[in-house]
Amino acid sequence: MPTLTPSLPARSFQPGPFERLLSAVAASSLPLLFIVLWSSGYVAGKLALPHTGPLTLLTLRFGLAAVVLIAAALATGAPWPHRARAWGHLAVAGLLMQVLHFSCIYFALQWGLSAGVAGLLIGLMPLATALGAHLWLAERLNLRQALSLLGGLVGVAWVVMGKPMGGAWPAYAAAGLGLLGLVAGTLYQKRFCAHMDLRSGAGIQMAVSALAVGLVAWPSEHFAVDWTVELVGAWLWLGLVNSIGAFSLMFIMIRRGLAGQVASLFFLIPGVSALMGFIALGERLSPLALAGFALSALCVAAAAPSRR
Repeated sequence: MPTLTPSLPARSFQPGPFERLLSAVAASSLPLLFIVLWSSGYVAGKLALPHTGPLTLLTLRFGLAAVVLIAAALATGAPWPHRARAWGHLAVAGLLMQVLHFSCIYFALQWGLSAGVAGLLIGLMPLATALGAHLWLAERLNLRQALSLLGGLVGVAWVVMGKPMGGAWPAYAAAGLGLLGLVAGTLYQKRFCAHMDLRSGAGIQMAVSALAVGLVAWPSEHFAVDWTVELVGAWLWLGLVNSIGAFSLMFIMIRRGLAGQVASLFFLIPGVSALMGFIALGERLSPLALAGFALSALCVAAAAPSRR
């Protein structure tokens, strides 16, 4: 009769120093990668716009992202919304965060706004979201957030004064409206789409956004595209890396309980965008504008929730 070897008690796996190092590097690289991907979108948009119209570029960007996300959702068996109301909420959030936000930003870039200043205005998103949550969701706005919001607006004013654009003030107004679209979409998604699946939910939002922008782009821009290497590269970067990659990283960090860290990361976006604009586009800022960037960054960092 064969001898049975007694089973040994299961031992829990204890990661060694190398595994702990890899885990720490992966955790620390997510915020850095998020900053680079999010900031790069303004430079890529600036590079693509000389070759096509803003709405046509957005149709290409959203359409590519929608195809990839929906294919991934179908291939991996992602859950889809069961009620028409949930589909409607996803559509509204997508129209605000994607269509209104990026349409205004792209028109502002086409009208002369620099990539760095665009990054600065969007970098104020945590402060503007805190104010919007106070007004719409009845969330408390503490004194630190109120003072930071005021200081951030002063910093923006310094940048505007230090980088005059002559009669191109509509570009600033469009970028400000784009910020409002991003903030309104973020608050709406927080209220009505908090439990959406990343693959199917984002795929729905991108598809609705591509259809909405395309319906306007056809009669106004006739989908005129100058297919250059620069445009194709920018389009692939915007559609795959920026729309899918940056959004996914933000979603992953929030899911891991790092919402406060995500908010604090936005204070780095204006500086990184300005640096990318300087390297790739030759954009320069005056000393007063640099001081405005620094003040706004400090205000966003001061208002971010503390990490434990």
